Amino acid sequence: MTGPSFEEFLPEADCPCPGCARERGGTSRPRARPRGRPGTRAARHALVAALAASSVLGLAPAAVPAPAARPAPAGSAAGAGDAAGTWQGGAGPLQGGAAPADPGERGGPVARTTRAAIIARAKSWVAQGVPYSLTAFHSDGYRQDCSGFVSMAWGLGSNQWTGSLPSFGTRITKALLRPGDILLFHNPADPEKGSHVTVFGGWEDSAHTRYTAYEQTPPGTRRQSTPYAYWTNSAQYVPYRPDHLASGTGGSRAEHGAYPGAGALGPGARGHAVTRLGDMLVRRGGGRFYAVGPGPRWSESDRRATRAFQRAQGWRGEPADGLPGSRTWEYLITGRGKDIPAAASSRALPRYPGAEAFRPGRPDPAVTRLGRRLVEKGFGGFYAVGPGPRWGESDRRATRAFQRAQGWRGASADGHPGPETWRRLFS
Repeated sequence: MTGPSFEEFLPEADCPCPGCARERGGTSRPRARPRGRPGTRAARHALVAALAASSVLGLAPAAVPAPAARPAPAGSAAGAGDAAGTWQGGAGPLQGGAAPADPGERGGPVARTTRAAIIARAKSWVAQGVPYSLTAFHSDGYRQDCSGFVSMAWGLGSNQWTGSLPSFGTRITKALLRPGDILLFHNPADPEKGSHVTVFGGWEDSAHTRYTAYEQTPPGTRRQSTPYAYWTNSAQYVPYRPDHLASGTGGSRAEHGAYPGAGALGPGARGHAVTRLGDMLVRRGGGRFYAVGPGPRWSESDRRATRAFQRAQGWRGEPADGLPGSRTWEYLITGRGKDIPAAASSRALPRYPGAEAFRPGRPDPAVTRLGRRLVEKGFGGFYAVGPGPRWGESDRRATRAFQRAQGWRGASADGHPGPETWRRLFS
C-alpha cells in the first residue's frame, strides 16, 4: 500500500487565517521564518515520517502537542489582556524603521500631546490612504488596524489594542466628548465579535446624533459622518479622553473660555462647564437664584439665572429660554452686556388650571391666557388669528415649540401644557 505524501510548508507572514495563525504561534501577527536553527527542520521531517508510518501500518497517529498559548502581557489577565485570536494585533513596540518605545504595556511615560495634534495625525493617515492590515506596519511603526491607528493618533509610542487602550485614558460621558477623544467597543468575552475603536472628530449636528469619525477599517483609513456611537453595537461603545493631554488642552473647553457646546449645558448636563456658568451668573447678579451652589450638575437654578441674564440683555423668545447658547456664553466670558437687575419682577405666578382646560374644542380663559403668553415669549408665529379661548392646533404647535426650546423631547414636548410648562411660561 502506498503511504500518503506530505508537503512541508511555512505559513505566509501576512495570512490571517486560523491555520496559519496557529502555525505562526497562536497569533495573527507574522513570525519570522526559522533560518539555520539546528534541529528545527530535522524535527519536522521526523514528525512527518512518523505520521506517514502510522498511516501505512494502520495505527492511530500519536497525539501531537498543540502550540503553547502565547503568555498574556505583563499586568493583564490571561485571555482578557491577550490579543490572540482577535481581528487586530496585540500590544507591542513600534515596528519597522521606527525606534521601539514603550514595550507594549503601560510601563513608561507617554509624551504629552494636544487635541489638534491628535486630529492632525489622524488626518495624515487619511491623506495617505493607509491600507487596512492586521499584520502590516506603517512607516511610522504603527500597525495598520483600528487600534494601531488610535495608538498612532494618540501618539502612544507603542502599538496597543482595544483591550489595553483604556489604560491610557479616562472614561467620560457623551456630553464631554471633544475632538481627539475616542469611542471604543471592546468585547472581552470574544474580542473577535465587533471590537473596534474610532477617533472622535467633533459633532455634526446640534442634537449630537452624528459625529465625524476617523478610523482604520477595510479598505483603509477614512473620515466620515457616523451615527452616534457607531453603525453597529452602538450601545456598547464607551468614550475615553487621553490622559496625556498637555496642560491647557484638557477636556473642559470651559476652563479656557471657549463655548463648551450645548451638550455640556442644559438638562442632564454635569461637569465643570455647569459650575463655571453658575459662577459667572452669580458675579453678574444671579446669586439669588441659588440656594446652594453653583455646582457641576445642571439644575433649575441654572436655568432661571441664565434666563434672567438673557432677559437683562433685552432678549425674548428662544434667545431667553434659559439655555445658554454660544452668544450667552460669550457675553458672560467677556463681561459684555447688562447685569441681572437687583430687583426681579414680582409678577405673581397664575395657578395652573389643570389639563382639562386644554382639550380640543372646549373654550376656557386659560387657553387665551396661555396663547397670549406664548406670543409674548416669541412663539406667536403659529397663530394665523388669535389666540382665542378654544384649544386648537395652533396652540398645540406653539406650546410644543416652547417645550422643545426647554430642551425637552418625546412625551415632555408633546404640545400639551402640564404644570411645569405652565410654570416656566409665567415665571
